[in-house]
Amino acid sequence: MSSTLASGQSPTIDWNTAGVGTIVLFGGRSEIGVATAARLAAGNAVVLAARRPDDLGVETRVLQAAGATSVHTVAFDADDVATHTALIAKLVADHGPIEAAIVAFGILGDGARAETDVEHALQIAHTDYYAQISVLTPLAVALREQGSGTIIIYSSIAGVRVRRANYVYGSTKAGLDGFASGLADALHGSGVHLLLARPGFVIGAMTRDLMASGVEPAPMSVTADQVADAVAVAYRRRRGEVWIPGRLRAVAFAMGLVPRAIWRRLSR
Repeated sequence: MSSTLASGQSPTIDWNTAGVGTIVLFGGRSEIGVATAARLAAGNAVVLAARRPDDLGVETRVLQAAGATSVHTVAFDADDVATHTALIAKLVADHGPIEAAIVAFGILGDGARAETDVEHALQIAHTDYYAQISVLTPLAVALREQGSGTIIIYSSIAGVRVRRANYVYGSTKAGLDGFASGLADALHGSGVHLLLARPGFVIGAMTRDLMASGVEPAPMSVTADQVADAVAVAYRRRRGEVWIPGRLRAVAFAMGLVPRAIWRRLSR
């Protein structure tokens, strides 16, 4: 699988072999999240959880075209952590067992601004780490109770070794990666599966402003569709983690060998 995905080619797979259940996407406007949900949608109901749930027409049509039996929308504010546990309980009550929960919300933020603006730094940390835990913890409880289901979490190469250029965002991904890895171990034997995705630089909506500022895409960059293809294959094969592209795993290993004096001078 890794070599095929690393080349940017879409895997040959029948997306219409999905099980019957409910796919929940936390972050209903996430480009990667919607693309992933579309690959799991056939034969399943899909729930899009996002701010402004009445404004998800485009995403709904994408999932309908992908074969979803129905598409529902619910209000979800990632930063309003006090509402998450009740929301997840209501999702299970209203839509039945969760086949797969895709947790794909987050912000990139402004790395330079976050170095001096504590409120902005805390905003990034809150959305990209604190709020993730607030969703993942009750979600894991709910799936343990049903004894089945998969949680899909998006980490990043940025969290493997945090870069000087965007260390606030990178630190949240490092924390999320560690949390997800520990959660996967805690779920072992429960019937609940966790898939941790670690993509490289993703060319898309989240990085559009960054690239508009003059930042060139990193080597081995991928698109949202390439990420979704790789995640869908790993999901069907019951993998615990997936690097996108596959050869990024070797890059991550090499990153850990770079002396700190050299690492801190790297621009990317």
